[in-house]
Amino acid sequence: MIYLDYNATTPIANEVAQEMQPYIGERFGNPSSNYDLGVAAKKAVADARAKVAGLLNCLPEEIVFTSGGSESNNSVIKGVAFSLKDKGNHIITSRIEHPAVLNPCKYLEKLGYEITYLPVDEYGLINVSDLKEAITPKTILVTIMHANNETGTLQPIAEISAICHKHNVLLHTDAAQSVGKISANVVELGVDFLTVAGHKLYAPKGVGALFIKKGVHIEPFIHGAGQENGRRAGTENVIFAAALGKACEVAKDALTGSINDNHSIRQLEELTRYFYLQLVQTYGDKIKLNGHPQKRLPNTLNISFVGYNAGEIINKFGDVAVSTGSACHSGLTSISPVLKAMGVSEAIGRSAIRFSLGRYTTRTEMDTVLEKLEAILI
Repeated sequence: MIYLDYNATTPIANEVAQEMQPYIGERFGNPSSNYDLGVAAKKAVADARAKVAGLLNCLPEEIVFTSGGSESNNSVIKGVAFSLKDKGNHIITSRIEHPAVLNPCKYLEKLGYEITYLPVDEYGLINVSDLKEAITPKTILVTIMHANNETGTLQPIAEISAICHKHNVLLHTDAAQSVGKISANVVELGVDFLTVAGHKLYAPKGVGALFIKKGVHIEPFIHGAGQENGRRAGTENVIFAAALGKACEVAKDALTGSINDNHSIRQLEELTRYFYLQLVQTYGDKIKLNGHPQKRLPNTLNISFVGYNAGEIINKFGDVAVSTGSACHSGLTSISPVLKAMGVSEAIGRSAIRFSLGRYTTRTEMDTVLEKLEAILI
């Protein structure tokens, strides 16, 4: 199989699998226990936390391990809403967020909170002027994704941060798709919260992290014995914490170029560009790039094949794994809500395919996909 759906999920990297093994077997201790097995487990969690912090450029104590992106997003949105209910009840987000952001917001609307859903332009970018106008004295949180999972478009988070903090409003960014692909330096971004999803960067499904800026208080995610600095109770998942830590360590090496094989982000970006230029050269105006042409993830191409149905192309692809939209709701037959929010027509939207490349994608594979497309689009 040629796997080109890395934005949906990634395989567990070999280095990550090796990091997990000791904690599956002989190092099975509870981090809260005081004997050697427990102390070793506690150290493993601490080391993993430091590695996640190293990728995000924050303090280890600012990292909370979670079960994934959805939990992290829910915890921030509901946690801020409940913690600051005496200050205000207004939250701002955008129309193209992941359901793990949109649905918690809809839930809060049922509880009486006011939610503003910012529109986006044809590239999927919010207008910061709209954000400025939307902020009110009751605004307590802005939650805008760093990179869109379907188009790869990057939002101006640092600029958004400046606006939020000028008005004393907290900022959360869902960085599930950007962490490991581009810099997600929390200091440069200026965020108060940032979401990490392990299975998007070669760690297992079921693990994630949440950056919470030091000094910011939100209601605990889960009440209990006080693990994760009292923010998320429950015995720590040492196996998955170690896995995420290793994945972040490897991602940091890939971003800095210290990896000397084909796994660097620069090489991934070059391969993605090569594939896109070949498509443009072959099909010209018969294809359309959905998303911003420059402000985008280095691995993601959302391409509409004008006059064709994406589902039919995918059915003829055989052993090529691609997506027609967000994998979390790819069973839907209607146009992607993200593309619809961007003003993409039904016809163009139904012809859209997302190609998301990754660490193990090769030039030979991309050439094979080009050949398959040529045979299909005759």
